[in-house]
Amino acid sequence: MVSRLPSLATALIALAATTVSPLPGLAQDQQPAAGQEGQRTESRLPSIVVTEVVTRPMTDSVVASGTVRPVQEIFVQPLVEGLSIKSLNVDVGDRVKAGDVMAELNNDALLLEKSQLEANRAKAEAGLAQYKAQVIEAQANADDAVRQRDRSVNLSRNGTVSTSQVEQQTASAEAALARLNASKQAVAVGEADIKVVDAQIKDLDLKLERTEVKAPVDGVVSVRDAKVGAIAAGSGTPLFTMIRDGAVELVADVSESNIRRIRQGMPARITFAGARDTLPGTVRLVSPVIDPATRLGSVHIVVDANSGARSGMYGNARIIIEETTSLTLPQSAVTTERTGAIARRVDDNVVKQVSIETGIQDQGYVQILKGLEAGDLVVAKAGAFVRDGDRISPVPAEPVAAN
Repeated sequence: MVSRLPSLATALIALAATTVSPLPGLAQDQQPAAGQEGQRTESRLPSIVVTEVVTRPMTDSVVASGTVRPVQEIFVQPLVEGLSIKSLNVDVGDRVKAGDVMAELNNDALLLEKSQLEANRAKAEAGLAQYKAQVIEAQANADDAVRQRDRSVNLSRNGTVSTSQVEQQTASAEAALARLNASKQAVAVGEADIKVVDAQIKDLDLKLERTEVKAPVDGVVSVRDAKVGAIAAGSGTPLFTMIRDGAVELVADVSESNIRRIRQGMPARITFAGARDTLPGTVRLVSPVIDPATRLGSVHIVVDANSGARSGMYGNARIIIEETTSLTLPQSAVTTERTGAIARRVDDNVVKQVSIETGIQDQGYVQILKGLEAGDLVVAKAGAFVRDGDRISPVPAEPVAAN
């Protein structure tokens, strides 16, 4: 047992020597090359997705929603009171021209009244003829009385006729002249009576013409409240409601911060609920007031009358403020801080933070006004954990798939 210990120690020493001193050939193979060391250093850099500053069209717009309403509603009321409705010639949805007869009122009572007035006129004309005859008679009597008076005055100078006879002839002449004047006034009254009757007949003719309820303008009938047999009243519910020229508009609510940017005549693109197509529109009116409760103002956008839009429909509008072509970046590549907007540009795989000036934001992209040039590489995700001066391994961003 004791004799084996020296031999075991000798074996352990030999094994240790073999491990510490490798073979020359093996040591030469395990030494790394200089190129391989650089590749290993690059492989240890973080891979960061980068995107390129490119030029693309940008649209500055304001999105709003609202309800379609008529641009101008026209109420059609009867112009004659107290007559019943005889017939209706149009219905809801009909397109009418100015002057088209929409309804007819019963005119029997007016025709009867007109016949009575025509009889009164004939009577007044007969009375006028009598008054004119009386004028002729009164004129003859007055002329004779004046001649008798003048003769008596001349004879009284020679003493042939007494003073009392002269006075009597003078009174007779004055009475005859007064009767003549009264007859002339009667003629004037008779002529005035005829004019009054003529005016009444003209008024009835106008009422008879107005028994045909006509469209005041071109348009589309949107409401029909008239019923055959009902009594038409100008102060009650309108017989018809029309949309002038069939023109409708989207009345959209816009926040007070955006309504200041909108001007009359700006184009808009409108989409209605349940529809895929986009319709063109034009801003007709921007409300001059803001609702103090909702802080919203209304913008009236005219829609093409042939677009199929109907009053009461709900729609969204994209009001175009400005269209331009400029340098852009994805919004995810831009960080907004108190001091302004920044981006992380990559130069020779080194991150450099740069201050930029941004503009329009449109469909996930932001306009770059200052700070970057076309072709610059920028860290695609602003939230990536990289700092100014960090070295990275850039990875190009995947192209956005088109719908």
